[in-house]
Amino acid sequence: MDNRTEIREFLASRRARITPEQAGLPSYAGTRRVPGLRRGEVAEMAAVSIEYYTRLERGNLAGASEAVLEGLSRALQLDEAERAHLFDLARASGIGSRWRRRPAPKQRIRPGVQLALDAITGAPAFVGNERLDILAANQLGYALYSEMFANPARPANHARFIFFDDRARSFYPDWDRAADDTVAILHTGAGRDPNDRAMTDLVGELSTRSEEFRTRWAMHNVRQHFSGVKHFHHPIVGELHLLFESMQLSADTGLSLYVYNPEPGTPSVDAIRLLASWAAANQQLTSRRSA
Repeated sequence: MDNRTEIREFLASRRARITPEQAGLPSYAGTRRVPGLRRGEVAEMAAVSIEYYTRLERGNLAGASEAVLEGLSRALQLDEAERAHLFDLARASGIGSRWRRRPAPKQRIRPGVQLALDAITGAPAFVGNERLDILAANQLGYALYSEMFANPARPANHARFIFFDDRARSFYPDWDRAADDTVAILHTGAGRDPNDRAMTDLVGELSTRSEEFRTRWAMHNVRQHFSGVKHFHHPIVGELHLLFESMQLSADTGLSLYVYNPEPGTPSVDAIRLLASWAAANQQLTSRRSA
């Protein structure tokens, strides 16, 4: 991950997507050789000089004030995830020249976290990191992602599953959306710490092996992953529509708890109960075989 390249391509891609009409500027047909706004127009709306904006878009956000970053956010019409990404890139720009790529700290699941997961018996739950590894789960969590855990490689990783495993195409009814979201979430995490060697290695592996990933990564979209709806087609219980919530673990930097609940009164409630029965039966069978 190169911070300057990411800044340059992120700002240029956001500028290119905004038409003059969207920015409230007059449009003159035939006079624009490239899509989107000109640098001078962004600079004017952000209340900075064109020379300074050009420096920023060339990848140098070091020293940019909060007021400048807010001005850029408004001029480029960034949403909340994009604004946060811009601030993350600026922070990394200030320290990136002094830091080398470093190995990711070992992320261990404390016994208390596993106990909390196991106490959640009516919904799939798991703990993951910004690289989209699943580091621990409850019984329903492992059952929900049984297709992912069929691969013996550990830790199980959402991105590798989506882009390398053909089973993901049927597991996610809207595979394209799942792929888009996955890349955007990884891009968000990568912007926070471009020196994270494990993240860099993962992105490099995905880029090398998957054109689908490379195409999406080049779009520089970002996404926050706090809540929403997940859609699955599970091989055992069929369609599942689950509301998800994520909560950062304050005592474990970089880790979050995810809980997926079916909406009351929907068929997914019965599907989760069936999944729980299947998971319990599988556990009993495994216990008898190992006894």
